[in-house]
Amino acid sequence: MTLSGLFLYPVKGCRGLPVAEAQVDALGLAGDRRFMIVDLAGKFLTQRSHPRMALINTALTGSTLTLTAAGQDELVVARGSDSAAPLRMVEVWGSTGLQAEDCGERAAAWVSDAIGSPARLVRAGTAFQRFVKPAKARPGDVVSFADAFPFLIVSEASLADLNGRLSARGENPVPMNRFRPNLVINDCPAFAEDTWPRLRIGAVTFRAGGHCARCVVTTTDQESAERGKEPLRTLASYRRDPASPGDVIFGQNLIHETKTGTLRVGDAVMPV
Repeated sequence: MTLSGLFLYPVKGCRGLPVAEAQVDALGLAGDRRFMIVDLAGKFLTQRSHPRMALINTALTGSTLTLTAAGQDELVVARGSDSAAPLRMVEVWGSTGLQAEDCGERAAAWVSDAIGSPARLVRAGTAFQRFVKPAKARPGDVVSFADAFPFLIVSEASLADLNGRLSARGENPVPMNRFRPNLVINDCPAFAEDTWPRLRIGAVTFRAGGHCARCVVTTTDQESAERGKEPLRTLASYRRDPASPGDVIFGQNLIHETKTGTLRVGDAVMPV
């Protein structure tokens, strides 16, 4: 088995980036979900409520994040922490009181225009600290603005299984970007990623955090922001979480036990 795809999502909920390699740090992949769009009360916003976020393109250099969207000038903001930036209290699901750096008025106006409602852009700086949920955490396990875990893995075979079922129903296949994984693997059976308590990719070791419960984002075309009923409807027919039947699952959450290193497309993948 090998790592066949590696993806960053610099701004939570916005368009992702395929990369050939990425550094691993304490929060996950360096550059992944280190920015977030929030409402004026500091609550996180995603494609669940604002599907137009799929149309915001992201690009990274070593020092900057660039956002582009149709009809707007590009926005460039610094990636690094800024001690002069005002801190804003934000929340992601049950994680409240998180201290994030506000990226300023121009950034706020830009993201507000892009999603069509008042919003702010915030960054995870030196004051940011968020722990992985206690039921799955060990000392030192922290996470970015991701929903709950530092990594999400999906196999090509799992997507092929789903697309076969969609085709049998007369529905169109869906691309991997509907599921927004960080890690894509090949040469394994469908849903093998659900079965490994621990695995190693290259020199980085991970342990399972649990199934990923899927939502309406999977029904959002990442190129047009248009929404339908698939693939969530088909997944619901055969991918229910046995421990929580209300959850429709696809992919496995991961916590990295190796807190530094490099992941590269082509790295060997091995259960350990």
